[in-house]
Amino acid sequence: MTHTTFDVNCRRCPRLADFLDGVRRDHPDYHARPVASFGVDDPDLLIVGLAPGMHGANASGRPFTGDFAGILLYKTLFEMGFSNKPASISRADGLQLHHCRITNAVKCLPPQNKPLPVEITTCNPYLKNEIASLKKGAVILALGTIAHTAVLRTQGLKLSAYPFGHGHQHPLPVGYWLLDSYHCSRYNTQTRRLTEARFKTVFEQARGLLKKENS
Repeated sequence: MTHTTFDVNCRRCPRLADFLDGVRRDHPDYHARPVASFGVDDPDLLIVGLAPGMHGANASGRPFTGDFAGILLYKTLFEMGFSNKPASISRADGLQLHHCRITNAVKCLPPQNKPLPVEITTCNPYLKNEIASLKKGAVILALGTIAHTAVLRTQGLKLSAYPFGHGHQHPLPVGYWLLDSYHCSRYNTQTRRLTEARFKTVFEQARGLLKKENS
């Protein structure tokens, strides 16, 4: 698997490319293309989500911007000192991230928010490229099982050796930390599987790991 630079015009996945063609016809004002990562170039913390949401990142062109999941994410980033504002409204809102970058395992909106396994695999080189640019000691925060698995696949690691679990911390052979969290989706927050307090605790863990690496 080779490193691949992000391509906003990528059409490697025929199903996703065709779906986005239809979305652009129905919503001509939407971004409706692969969504680039957002944040600093050399982050201490890389947050990996699943994929753009229809009326969120797919519309705005910024990860977790315009959808329900982004409300908790950006609020928590602000409270933990990773951003200058508590909400992400649009790419023109002046929001800046500090020591942090946000990306997705799949860069294109999938039908019904469910990418196929082959689409996750096809998009994996983009994530691998992003992870390869990280400094040693960086923390990769995986939001959900699919993101967790996608990160492990970029490193060619055995999945069973790194089980997903909310708050689990995995030291990776390449010198990074993989930290797991339930996804901050509407379903998870409304069912209380993920509360604001539990989500904030994960970011406190990330801060602790970064402090440990820099001490």
